[in-house]
Amino acid sequence: MKTTMNLLENALKNQPAPYWTQRLNLARTTLATAKVRGHLSPAIAGALAEEMGEDAKEWIVVAALESERDSACKTRMVRKILGRAALACVYGLAVAATVLIAPSQAMAHHTEAFLYIMYNLS
Repeated sequence: MKTTMNLLENALKNQPAPYWTQRLNLARTTLATAKVRGHLSPAIAGALAEEMGEDAKEWIVVAALESERDSACKTRMVRKILGRAALACVYGLAVAATVLIAPSQAMAHHTEAFLYIMYNLS
């Protein structure tokens, strides 16, 4: 699952923190504080994503979900919004491993199941 800390790490690989602080017009300690807290605010995540050429709306949603307290609603939204790709990726790896072990029979069964999951998650 992608997190705003992944976004920040990628940004810091490209440019140092002072660059982003100046570019986004942030206080000098804002990014360090975000690292300590473990997440960026939705506004900072969106602005940073935009500067990096990524989808700002997607990162705003990720940041908003990260900052929510744990609840059934949060779990539901994380699964719905962020979990699709993760679930597809994990299931895809399981299919690949099974196909390597028992290619003929496994391929038909797992391909059907994978397509069913992908269709119903959309």
